[in-house]
Amino acid sequence: MTIKIMKQNNLTRIIGLMSGTSHDGVDAALVEIYPNAEGTDLKSVPPSFLPLGLQFVKHLHFPYRKSLREEIRKAFNGDTELICRLNFTLGEVFAKAVLSLLKAARFKPEDITAISSHGQTICHCPPSKGKSGSTLQIGEAAVIAERTGILTISDFRTADMAAGGQGAPLVPLADYLLFKRDGEVRAIVNIGGIANVTIVRDKIVDTIAFDTGPGNSLIDEAMLFCSAGKRSFDKNGSFARSGRPVKKLLDELLSHPFFRKKPPKSTGREAFGTEMLRKIMGTDFKSIPIKSQDIVATLTHLTAITVYEAVERYQPDEVILTGGGTKNRFLVSLISNIFKEKGISVNNISVYGIPPQAKEAVSFAILGCQTLNHRPGNLPSATGASHRAILGKITLP
Repeated sequence: MTIKIMKQNNLTRIIGLMSGTSHDGVDAALVEIYPNAEGTDLKSVPPSFLPLGLQFVKHLHFPYRKSLREEIRKAFNGDTELICRLNFTLGEVFAKAVLSLLKAARFKPEDITAISSHGQTICHCPPSKGKSGSTLQIGEAAVIAERTGILTISDFRTADMAAGGQGAPLVPLADYLLFKRDGEVRAIVNIGGIANVTIVRDKIVDTIAFDTGPGNSLIDEAMLFCSAGKRSFDKNGSFARSGRPVKKLLDELLSHPFFRKKPPKSTGREAFGTEMLRKIMGTDFKSIPIKSQDIVATLTHLTAITVYEAVERYQPDEVILTGGGTKNRFLVSLISNIFKEKGISVNNISVYGIPPQAKEAVSFAILGCQTLNHRPGNLPSATGASHRAILGKITLP
């Protein structure tokens, strides 16, 4: 089947949707994409990838109500009936986010080529030790397409996993197309619930990406626990800043086997979420009189240290920070100070014209454009897949 792509002046207008492991809301980003060879070394880009120019138009963060956040959190722990119902509920929420974005940007549904929705990850199980992997993202595409009248692309991870990949991270292609600079190594670090990095080099085949470990996930879980459910995140990192990291606990957490694994690798809340927080607050460290702010400080240092140790070995010329975690000023200061001690510059992605919280949604808009043009969206050097694959499933309105 051939998908007809609406183009105005050789332009594709697409909305990317991203609901991350922090599950605080959905980000919708409207971008205009047009083929653009200028500034791109075509010798380093295989013909199956799409050199592009991108114009960021509008971003909207559509926050979830507290009850929905709680339902998603319960779904992480395997309530199958709840997961089934949430699939359609989130489809409705995603559609409302799209319609709200269109209103704010003063566009009509017929002006949009497609919606590109990552969905809400409920469970991600990478292949390991001879076991096949699987992944589950919800937010029903049929509902989104029905409510908006716009072709919707969804379920991006499965094609890469079918080809033997980890199914994550999937943003490296977008990172390469957006941030490749001749003669430089740049590390694009996204701090969501889970933190990941793309190491962008001159040649696309040398670009790698992987999850570094927890981003906000453990910090958020600890804040919920320590506040008896009243606070779901550490605003500006002020709570962690008031505490001190506990060396014994930090050393124990840093010994987690995931940090010793070599890329390609990916992880999720299954490893760095509710169960780990329960372990921290339970028998393992029961005898240690730890203050709440010291626990959160320890987990914040854990994210900063694991990001640094994962990235520094590639000797980047610049580290670009993005994602919701950039709102945590204490965390950002920890990361920046560690890198700056090594003479490595650290910048917020906003200096390049993309709001930090919009970055992942923008990336999936780019992947959706790849799909519409029958081009692959994964990088085997990042995911470990046996070949490049066209990602996503298309739902017609």
